[in-house]
Amino acid sequence: MRTAIYPGTFDPVTNGHLDILIRAKELFDGVTIAIAADSNKTPLFTLGERMELLLEATNDMPNVSVRVFEGLTVKFARQCGAVAILRGLRALSDFEYEFQLALMNKKIAPDIETIFLMTQSEFSFISSSAIKLVASLHAEVSDFVPPHVEKALITKYASFRTDSDVED
Repeated sequence: MRTAIYPGTFDPVTNGHLDILIRAKELFDGVTIAIAADSNKTPLFTLGERMELLLEATNDMPNVSVRVFEGLTVKFARQCGAVAILRGLRALSDFEYEFQLALMNKKIAPDIETIFLMTQSEFSFISSSAIKLVASLHAEVSDFVPPHVEKALITKYASFRTDSDVED
């Protein structure tokens, strides 16, 4: 069975992430979404919340699983028996960082390939960071994330607003 991992923070999962995943699951027998526990980013959603959001987004995809990992991506890929690491590219600006990462991973684990998938143009401007910014300003994000993720963002930012209102 040829499997791949799709690593990221997924904070939150976007329609762009799902676009990459939907196409990748047709290329491999199985895909494991690998939620990075240790990241340089400060996430909005907890690991548990990100896991739940991804599980709901993929509940109709039988060859997709969701797991949390720590440490090196290639080490986790080996633990999963994966032959490839999936990475999505939105624009040329993503390529330099992703290329360096792929070369480092190839040096550490020559037996694991990095597969780049270009997102469809309609998702090329979507990023989790941009979606969080828009949602924090209480603007519409339904075109960028699944409905359950939009609801989670609304709830999360409503609680922040309520907390700050209490402090005022």
